[in-house]
Amino acid sequence: MGIGGGVFLIAIGAIFAWAVHANTPWLDLRVVGWVLMFAGLAVILLTLYFWNDRRRKNQYTLVEQARYVHDPEGPVAPDPPPDGPPPGSP
Repeated sequence: MGIGGGVFLIAIGAIFAWAVHANTPWLDLRVVGWVLMFAGLAVILLTLYFWNDRRRKNQYTLVEQARYVHDPEGPVAPDPPPDGPPPGSP
């Protein structure tokens, strides 16, 4: 929903809580207004928390770079294996 949605909920809640003077026997508009304002505040706080969490993770990203050099004479053959058994074998 984001910060814009949270501000929208707070604005609608403030209108219901303080500007609308309607008597409905089955719904208290002031309570609805306060609930919407608290929901808007929760949306804003959660959005800021998740933005901060995402920003913190990106700070510690390590990047490795391998360099390859072109040899104009062609590929280099690997070293031949040594004669005899490998070290550590019986």
